Amino acid sequence: MSRKYKFHNPTAAYFISFATVYWLDIFTRQVYFNVLEDNITYCRLEKGMEVFAYCFMPSHVHLIFRSNNEDPSGLIRDFKGYTARKLIKTIQENQQESRKEWLLWMMERAGHNKSNVKQRQFWQQHSKPIELWSEHVIQQKIDYIHNNPVKAGFVTDPVDWKYSSARNYQEDQTVLEIDI
Repeated sequence: MSRKYKFHNPTAAYFISFATVYWLDIFTRQVYFNVLEDNITYCRLEKGMEVFAYCFMPSHVHLIFRSNNEDPSGLIRDFKGYTARKLIKTIQENQQESRKEWLLWMMERAGHNKSNVKQRQFWQQHSKPIELWSEHVIQQKIDYIHNNPVKAGFVTDPVDWKYSSARNYQEDQTVLEIDI
């Protein structure tokens, strides 16, 4: 992995993106969004995560965050590990999931040749953190995050995407609180 994709400054804010294996569209049902939402809330309250911007897309997540505990790598590792286990279990137990067998098979296939994966791999292993060093870069990344659902054709206005902090920047904290 390149040096530019590591958490070098433990006190900095970072932009990260991480995707499901094979870019599987997992986040198409409310129950799966709830897992992400609950874990972000938990990490904010219990693990020192400050969230400045986010967007949950069908196959990936964008975050601008900072670790109050000065361990951004550990925070994201724990976040991804917990959500992976919880989401796999939620998929297994979801009676309405018509794609259950296929999704689980794809995750087994992704984890098959990975020495650190016991059975199924949910997330791709990289997060490509980018340290945010200026107001200009921070605003550029916030704009990128908020416009992601627009570019994907899901909405015409960023505030219309339910799982985006674009709503928070319009004084709407009903879905997920962030640290503005």
